[in-house]
Amino acid sequence: IRDAPVRAIEPSTLYRILALRIDVFVVEQACVYRELDGRDLEPSARLVWAEQDGTVLATLRLLVEADGTARIGRVATAVSARGQGLAARLMARTLELCTGREIVLHAQAHLASWYARFGFQRHGADFVEDGIAHTPMRRPAS
Repeated sequence: IRDAPVRAIEPSTLYRILALRIDVFVVEQACVYRELDGRDLEPSARLVWAEQDGTVLATLRLLVEADGTARIGRVATAVSARGQGLAARLMARTLELCTGREIVLHAQAHLASWYARFGFQRHGADFVEDGIAHTPMRRPAS
C-alpha cells in the first residue's frame, strides 16, 4: 500500500492510477463524465494505491475541503483484484492519514454498508449521480 501527494507520484504510476479509475468508473460502469475533474491537481490531493509488480490494483483519492474536512473518493479496484481486501487496506491507511479530522464521502448506495464497517454513517438523503444511486456519509473526527 502506497500513498503520496499527487505531485510526488512518478508520472508512469500516476498514469496507471488514472487509467484504473477510468476503466472502473467510465468504462465498466458506463458513466460518461469528466473523471479528471481538476481536483487531483489541488496541493493537498493525495492518492493511496495498491501496486504489485508495477500494476496498480486499487486506488482512492483523498482531498481536503476548504473547511478542513477530508473527502474520500474515486475508490476503485481492478476487476482482477477484487475480493482480496485491497480496498479495505486502502481505507485503513487513509483513516490513519486522517486522524483527528472529520471525513466525508459519497458512497455508491450498494456499498454504504461496506463503508459503515469503517465508522461512516449516513449523512443525508440518497441522490443519483451519473445514473448511480449514492449515499452521503461522514465519519466524525477520531
